[in-house]
Amino acid sequence: MIAGGLAAAPQVPVSSPAPLASQSAPAEARLLDIYRLIGQGQTRQALDKAQKLVADVPNFQLAQLVYGDLLLARHSGLPSMGQVPAPIASKAPERLEQLRVEATRRLQALTDRPPAGALPAQFIELPPTTRHAIAVDASRSRLYLFENGPKGLQLVADHYASIGRLGAEKSFEGDQRTPLGVYYITSRLDAKQLTDFYGVGALPLNYPNEYDRRQGRTGGGIWLHGVPSDSYARSPNSTDGCVALANPELQTILNRVQPRTTPVVIARSLQWVLPDRKEPERRSLHNLIEGWRVARASGDMGRLMSFYSPQFASGARDINQWRQSLEREVNQQRGRPLQLKDLAILGWQDKGDILVVTFGEIAEGQRTGAIKRQYWGKEGGLWKIFYEGVIG
Repeated sequence: MIAGGLAAAPQVPVSSPAPLASQSAPAEARLLDIYRLIGQGQTRQALDKAQKLVADVPNFQLAQLVYGDLLLARHSGLPSMGQVPAPIASKAPERLEQLRVEATRRLQALTDRPPAGALPAQFIELPPTTRHAIAVDASRSRLYLFENGPKGLQLVADHYASIGRLGAEKSFEGDQRTPLGVYYITSRLDAKQLTDFYGVGALPLNYPNEYDRRQGRTGGGIWLHGVPSDSYARSPNSTDGCVALANPELQTILNRVQPRTTPVVIARSLQWVLPDRKEPERRSLHNLIEGWRVARASGDMGRLMSFYSPQFASGARDINQWRQSLEREVNQQRGRPLQLKDLAILGWQDKGDILVVTFGEIAEGQRTGAIKRQYWGKEGGLWKIFYEGVIG
């Protein structure tokens, strides 16, 4: 009799509310259906589905392993899945362990779902023009895709994802870790621009961001990307720091998200909260930024500068040079009302509380304006801007 999951993997629920996936469903959904059938003791049906899956996706190594287990189980019982014959196991023990971890993470996605309607705590406010948002839970090897519609952000898909060989929390170039923080997609690269290693394409991120630079973090080239054509997926910890997804799943993201406006939160472990619980914080921070806008529009330099940290820096400009720049901008504005368009507020916690604020700054009488990004941090319990710059 086969146990309901790979060695060290969570037990598959015997009764699962999810319907069985069709043959045209994504490969992961089909694999999870096989695990459900195994958990229910329906090994004949599981074998049939596994045979079809490996025929359709021959480079899905985890599916191959499950199929092999089910074939062996027809002739002799298996105490648990992943029991490759000893002569074979001795030749690739590390790879087999990676496959077992991959199975554990994929099964966790089946049994440990986010609460209905909940969002990652980092998503404080996103404007309607931000059509999508992404969150990555490094501890679960999971990427979550959200769509922004009339009812706000809604989770529309989630996918297994691989991160750095040495885990998360990147500090320096070459450390083989995936950064943690709030980032934005900067561009879209299709397969024609890349080698086969990156699969169907890539979405570069703005690592290191301004907060990372303040912390002395180095490196670059952190992307969401696919996998080589001879692979279906990579093991949970196998990249040089990027986030890698199966090509079919990355393609759906490439087809949907927009560079520059799509935020990507990468957390060690996501904290999920219901939007109503975040509303008081959202209003408070919205009022904070509105206070900055009013001071900026009125030209009251004393009040305006009270929002900035003494440690402020933007490029080569320190706080004194920044004040001079602001004074010139205020004089050019000549008292015209100022609007903030498409305000986005994202939160982060590292050594302290951080806000990443993005908006279009438009003076009365103008149709367009600069797109700016601010980084706020708490100093003595008060929010202060430590970076501000134009991003478009």
